[in-house]
Amino acid sequence: MERVAFKMKLKPGFEEEYKKRHDELWPEMAELIKQSGVAQYSIFLDSETNILFGYLQRDTSVPDLQSVEHPVVRKWWKHMADIMEVNEDLSPVVKPLSEVFFLP
Repeated sequence: MERVAFKMKLKPGFEEEYKKRHDELWPEMAELIKQSGVAQYSIFLDSETNILFGYLQRDTSVPDLQSVEHPVVRKWWKHMADIMEVNEDLSPVVKPLSEVFFLP
């Protein structure tokens, strides 16, 4: 099982909208995430900085279906682009975090 942590940035004033959109996560997006071997996925918000902290656990023996080419992924990015910092292709700006400590 792989543990992955990353951060993203939410535009100011969109905290409630971000939560609402994830509370209403499309079933096809949730299914794609699960089919990609993700067992747990959490996103936390630091309301002082608008930094989003994501953490997931993923079974690496399962193919990652969340490809940048997948139409559901691209549709989700477009849906979220107005409230997050994004790249030119509308993917969220994601900064991977390095693990420095783990207590099993």
